[in-house]
Amino acid sequence: MPEFTWLPANRATPEDVAAVFATAGARKCRCQAMKVPGWIWRDTTQEERDAAQLEQTACGTAGPTSGLIGYVDGEAAGWVAVEQRENYPRLWSRKQPWMRMDPELAGVWSVTCFVVRTGWRKAGLTYALAAATVEYGQQVGAHVLEGYPIDPPPGKTVIWDEASVGLVQVFLDAGYEVVASPTLRRRVVRRRPDASA
Repeated sequence: MPEFTWLPANRATPEDVAAVFATAGARKCRCQAMKVPGWIWRDTTQEERDAAQLEQTACGTAGPTSGLIGYVDGEAAGWVAVEQRENYPRLWSRKQPWMRMDPELAGVWSVTCFVVRTGWRKAGLTYALAAATVEYGQQVGAHVLEGYPIDPPPGKTVIWDEASVGLVQVFLDAGYEVVASPTLRRRVVRRRPDASA
């Protein structure tokens, strides 16, 4: 079995981050959809998104950082975005109230995006990355971890853009629980990192 390990992105190299984001739609988005105050494709350029992610990951520094890099046998293979909820302005600017549930709740860290590098897809890496968010949440003192995954109807598939937020089962396997079902396909999940799965 391949060995899975992970690091906060600030302890990874910029080259590792770039390798994960080198393919598919994530290469263009750079995990900025929930970060930019306006519409990502209209109000930012590719250069701005690249620079923003480089700054947010803070590779080679003491942090803070914006996510985790997952490694398979030592090679960078995946990413999960996880940081304090207040660092995501789009969660607060959108009209959907489920994106800002319990605004007074302190210590909430949001898990907003998964990226798996070509060559490791459909191998369960998102499950390992979701589990890593729990361990990381314990390390950084998060009170609550929160995600916004898709739950497709039985037999239905999702496109990349939808799956990037994660699927419900991925979170459930990491000990998260569904706390809201605001639409037919969208769920809000939470977990306290210090709670046993």
